[in-house]
Amino acid sequence: MPQRRAHVAPSAAQSELAEALAALRASLDAPVEFSEEARAEASAVCPAAPELDLRDVAFATLDPPGSKDLDQAFHLARTGTGFEVRYAIADVPSFVTAGGALDAAARERGQTLYAADGSIPLHPRALSEDRASLLPGVERPALVWTFALAADGAVSDFRLERALIRSREQLEYASLQRALDAGEVSPATLLREIGELRIAQERARGGASLNLPDEEVVRADDGTYEIVRRSPLPVEEWNAQLSLMTGMAAASLMLDAKVGVLRTMPQPDEKSFAAFRRQTEALGRPWKTGEYGEYLRGLDRQDPLTLPVLEAAAMLFRGAGYVTFDGSVPADAEQAAIAAPYAHATAPLRRLVDRWSLAICLAIASGEEVPAWARDSLPELPGLMQASSQRASKLNSATINCVEAALMTPFVGSRIEANVIELRDGGRGTIQIADPAVTASAPVPAGAAAGDVVSLQVVRADIAKGELEFAL
Repeated sequence: MPQRRAHVAPSAAQSELAEALAALRASLDAPVEFSEEARAEASAVCPAAPELDLRDVAFATLDPPGSKDLDQAFHLARTGTGFEVRYAIADVPSFVTAGGALDAAARERGQTLYAADGSIPLHPRALSEDRASLLPGVERPALVWTFALAADGAVSDFRLERALIRSREQLEYASLQRALDAGEVSPATLLREIGELRIAQERARGGASLNLPDEEVVRADDGTYEIVRRSPLPVEEWNAQLSLMTGMAAASLMLDAKVGVLRTMPQPDEKSFAAFRRQTEALGRPWKTGEYGEYLRGLDRQDPLTLPVLEAAAMLFRGAGYVTFDGSVPADAEQAAIAAPYAHATAPLRRLVDRWSLAICLAIASGEEVPAWARDSLPELPGLMQASSQRASKLNSATINCVEAALMTPFVGSRIEANVIELRDGGRGTIQIADPAVTASAPVPAGAAAGDVVSLQVVRADIAKGELEFAL
């Protein structure tokens, strides 16, 4: 599925959209500005220098173009028949003092929010985009995971240490993909090989990756907006495997010590599996045998029916949450899609819970007591993260709804064709319009099935409310 862009042209609709997005941002029940005390802490705190010096290791980062809040850097090397993966994470626990103004501000926010007209960061930008960020060419304290991988990509050993590093290069997805496809030498030359081996390990565990196309509202330099939908590049999936490997290592440390916080998700129930099977059959891409993860991995990303199949598969990836523990391990510690216990521990600049995971893991790995601030506040984390996730989901869906309404404004009163992605009760369904690229709820004809093309009239497009109305 190639990249698709849907553009809102400069017009009265564009002006109305800008007002709607500003109102949406203002309506968030989350603080936007940081207190003077929090900003002062972010600019002044100076963590003690790590004893371990890894500045001679040629780390590199890999992120979307223009990113400044760089959480991770990697170094990949071949060792005999296996590999060594060093994965450095921004040392946010050393920059944030428990009980301080910066800590309080981060707990209020929970995570960085991404709006069409800019982000609302978890930490002041002086910290998240400068002093703690693993930017190239500057020295930074980091929490470095070192993994020894066997020839098949399995982890044979790992350790966690605090170290001083200096990233050499800031890579971005598209250009790196082109470089690797062309066989060019890169700091990420081994990423394809290691990533594919880790995907094979995921397959052997029975894990499943749902790599849905990204849907993002982008503001152009001229002030106009567009929705960009694109499938993740292979290099993004390989890179994600490094993060997943680290999250599983963090989970194993905390489970062994019987203290920490996990990201969990239950196995889909039989009702969900049955409904998904029916939808794949209706789409002409039936899932007949094998694990659902293997089925999803085998889908042809160039097939136009892959999108509705992946949308339908989203029902299998529900119920994710956080569970904390101290003194005993959770009865069900597994993240079902990963098919292993897992923790969020690789994005502390953008996600609150990672600071706890990293502080706890470093203490365990160093043979020290878990910091009292982290242990005592563990019970608060699931609620803080749930509230922030709800804000992020509301902001993202409402933003896309407003932009989709603006995209459809020129078509009000016209007829348009759409693909049925999912059937719902009451004669309605989720539809996908190809041009402009819009997903919406609409009435569908009696007897329609997922995958059918239907003809609809665009009745109303309310930009301020982010609502669309269709008729058969």
